[in-house]
Amino acid sequence: MKDFWNERYSESEYAYGKEPNQFFKRALDKMNPGKLLLPAEGEGRNAVYAAKNGWDVLAFDYSEEAKQKALELAGENGVNIRYEVSFAEDVLLPENEYDAAALIFVHLPKDVFEPFLQKVIQSLKPGGILILELYSEKQLGRDSGGPKSKELLFDYDELRSLLKGVKVDLFEEKEVQLEEGKYHQGKAFVIHGIATRK
Repeated sequence: MKDFWNERYSESEYAYGKEPNQFFKRALDKMNPGKLLLPAEGEGRNAVYAAKNGWDVLAFDYSEEAKQKALELAGENGVNIRYEVSFAEDVLLPENEYDAAALIFVHLPKDVFEPFLQKVIQSLKPGGILILELYSEKQLGRDSGGPKSKELLFDYDELRSLLKGVKVDLFEEKEVQLEEGKYHQGKAFVIHGIATRK
């Protein structure tokens, strides 16, 4: 899987564009800047947007190619981001550290995602905000982006049950229009979530 992402991110153009994810942007624009965690951040579009708006950003992904392009994008925009290369199951996250964390189109097997999500929630300060946009299982069979395996997609009720230790402020499954680079184009079924750590 790592080879797949390194190959995708080695292309000269940005696979998902240089503009931030719109759900992430709308949520972040309502918040005061602080420390932000961005797992599986890819080529840095969300990290750079956040940094331009005063956030102290730590991003990570397991693709070295992604990191290189993210740092190039940060340089183009005159901002600094911290970016580590790590697998989700290996990354060490301090507890009670971040004011916000965003999981935007993170694709992990369910046996990895569940403990990882809890690790991300524990890394939030009390009152910290978790932002989610993930592909729904209803996306299967569509060509507007996302994994082609149900194992990497999310069931509404199953995902909702994983949000422990937080107050869920928004949780919805909906069809959206994606316009993010060449790989996220068209109508897609996603799950949106915003939650506050207790």
